[in-house]
Formats: sequence, C-alpha cells, structure tokens
Amino acid sequence: MQDIYVVGVGMTPFGKFRDKSVKDMAREALNAALEDAGLAANRIEGAFFSNAVQGHMEGQHMIRGEIALREMGIQGIPVVNVENACASASTAFKLAIDFLKAANGDCCLAVGAEKMYSDDRALMFSAFDSGWDVSNGEQVAQRLADLGAGVEEPEGSKSPKPYSVFMDVYAGFARLHMKTFGTTQEQFAAVAAKNHAHSAHNPLAQYRDSMSIEQVLAAPPISYPLTLPMCAPISDGAAAALLCTGEGLKRLGLDPARAIKVKAAILRSGTDRPPEDFKNHLTRLAALQAYEQAGLGPEDMSVAEVHDATAVGEVIQIENLGFVEFGEGGPASLRGETKIGGRIPVNPSGGLESKGHPVGATGIGQIFELVTQLRGEAGARQVEGAQNAIAENGGGLHGVEEATACVTILGR
Repeated sequence: MQDIYVVGVGMTPFGKFRDKSVKDMAREALNAALEDAGLAANRIEGAFFSNAVQGHMEGQHMIRGEIALREMGIQGIPVVNVENACASASTAFKLAIDFLKAANGDCCLAVGAEKMYSDDRALMFSAFDSGWDVSNGEQVAQRLADLGAGVEEPEGSKSPKPYSVFMDVYAGFARLHMKTFGTTQEQFAAVAAKNHAHSAHNPLAQYRDSMSIEQVLAAPPISYPLTLPMCAPISDGAAAALLCTGEGLKRLGLDPARAIKVKAAILRSGTDRPPEDFKNHLTRLAALQAYEQAGLGPEDMSVAEVHDATAVGEVIQIENLGFVEFGEGGPASLRGETKIGGRIPVNPSGGLESKGHPVGATGIGQIFELVTQLRGEAGARQVEGAQNAIAENGGGLHGVEEATACVTILGR
C-alpha cells in the first residue's frame, strides 16, 4: 500500500466575517493550498467537502460541496459531502486518505468551510442543538448535569446570556474531572492562558491577545468552572489540504522536501461506558490505534493539536493521548509542560479557544498547523525540531463522550 503525503495546505483567518460566504472562504483556502503545493486545480482527482451547519444557517443542504467548489474548477470528479459534527473536517481528511489508498487517484482534496456567525443569535446558538440525541435531549442534559454532582457551583458562575448547549456538556465533564481527580479551576484557566499566549503569534487566529491566569478567572462566567476565555468562540473560516500518493509526488513533479507523511489516521465512534471508565474513552482507544499504526508512541510526538472546545477538553485529551497519566492533565498544564518550549507543546496555534472553531473547518485547521510546524515554517510559535505531530478532533455527544473522534499522526 502506498504512502500518503500532505503536499499543500491553506487556511483563511478564523473570525466573524459578515461579508464572506462559504464559497468565498472555500475558494480562499483552496487557492492557498494549490499555491502552497504548486498544483493546478485540474490535477485534483477527488474532493471531500466538509461543512456542518450551512443547512441549518442558510438552508443549503445536500450538495454543498458541489455548489461551493464548482466555480473553482472542481467538477467532473467525485465530490463527497461530509458532515460529522465538529469532527467533520478531520473525517473529510481521513476519507481523502482512504480514497488514495484505494487507488482511486494520485491527488485528492479535503476542504472544510463554515459560516457560523449571525446577528440572529438564537439561530446561531441553536446550530449545536442537534449534536446529541434530540429524541431525549432533556434526559441527556440531566445525565450530564449529574456527572458533576457534589461539586458546588458558586453563585453567579453561570452566564445569563445565551451560549452553546455544549458549554454545559463540557462543564459537566469538567466537574466530573474535578470530583474524581481534584482538578482545579485554576488549572483549567492555565490551559486557556497558555492558548491565548500561543495565538498572539498566529496571524490567522480569531483572538490574538495574551491573557494571564488571573484574567481568565476574572472573565465573565459561562458554566462553572468555565469562564468566557476558556471556551471556543463562534467562528467563520475555511481550511484545505491536498494529499498525494508517493507515486503522485513524482508524477506531478512536487517538492518531496515539503511533503509531510501521513503516518496514521484513525476514525472511531463512541461506545457505551460508565463515565468513570476513562481508559476506554473513544479518543484514548483511537490514540492507541494510531500509535500502533504509526509504529510510534506518545513519547515520539513533538507537538499536538487537540480539540479544546473548552479548556477542560484539552486537559482530557492530553490524558487520552498518553502525554500524562489520567488526572495529571491539570497539574501538568499549570506547570507549563504543554506550552511552546515545554515538554510537549499542545495547541501552538492557540487551539479552538483562541484560534477559533468554525466546526466544519476545524480538523483541517489542525492539519494546517501541524504541517506548518513540521516544515519549520511557524515563525514565533515554532516548536523547535518538530518531527512527529498528532491531531485529535472530536464531534457531537453520545452517552458520556463525543459521538465520534479522529486521531491523525503526521511526520517528516
């Protein structure tokens, strides 16, 4: 079976762009990826287009990719639409890999674009309401609330303003972690402060102002223990990746020195498990599969991008990826082990909390960052000597964990 390489990446700034459409952002990201690779659009033999909420926000269902990409010359080839909640883009990336491994072509595109921000705030926040089982939403909400039973919520620690229902989901996970391991709100705040410091050096990030732990803790509350800077914002944006087989690299005359090898890509759905059975969390199991596929371990990773839709997400995921023992994610973050220059830099892009989270583009945004790091082209946020990198991207909720997750390992 042939090796697969990322040969071009492109990403728009993430933020709030009232004047840009899904088409506009997809075009910008794709053109950047084509320029990065030195390829023409007519060399692409298959495309996977990721988007999660355009149907909800604009009423554009079913053929989003065909519509978004046709004007860019992507026509006459397979175009597959991918919707897998917040893991949509990493799923599209995985499917592009599988397309090439199945010998369907030598060059394939994975692109995600999302326009989420709206002046209609009720419409905007309700985009997340179907990310769990809508047939028993009240029961799901109560079950998540019960996860944190026994952890007191201080008065005034819940926002009176509208916010995504998934912030309550993560708050439940956070309080369970606090109850089980003694994790503190300060440790979660350390994650957010670190990511805001990283994003100050990312010109494509939605937020670029550094924050201290004290500032994070003093910020407006969302759902205890989460404050506003600990939570990913509503974002618009797009990201694209071009992948080639080893033979395609030669046939297309691409520069092998800038090609980044895909060493593993694992996509899983969740399973039924007790909430305290952390060792069988779906991303823990996906990570173990990915390490086996790559012939590597956590100790071989130079840098990671993880799904920090909130700060607790990063704490949970660095444990699932094996960087620390279960329960040690909070203390390790407070000690600075996950900052650039630390033992294992996590989210040098600023993560979802600061870089932004246009859900249909997020997973490929992570790939963009890791390819940039492995090429040594990340500037002031560069992780020195990066050789292997891992991305974790999860989506939705089913039971007591994400409904789906993808773990990808890239390397030189």
